[in-house]
Amino acid sequence: MDATDMILLYDYYGDLLTDRQKECFELRYNQDLSLGEIGSELGISRQGVFDNLSRTEALLLNMEKKTGCVQRDMRCRKAVKTILGAAEALSQSQDPQVIELAKQILNT
Repeated sequence: MDATDMILLYDYYGDLLTDRQKECFELRYNQDLSLGEIGSELGISRQGVFDNLSRTEALLLNMEKKTGCVQRDMRCRKAVKTILGAAEALSQSQDPQVIELAKQILNT
């Protein structure tokens, strides 16, 4: 899983992590610090940082595996985009009823 995917998982499930896990994660993924730099910042070993991040990443992946919130949200966003595109196309219809229905979709 790449960094963008991990950040997305963190956005959904980050509040469930400990303060130390959040701190390590944010330093690594948001500030792009190396393990050594994070270790110096937090006063722990490079291995400690690695272990913390590994556990945090596994925890985030496990939460997604169990709940599927991110995947479900992505499917909903895609469906909404498709619906809005179809409503936009329908708004160009000659039928006043179809135009009104398309406007209702587009205005919600």
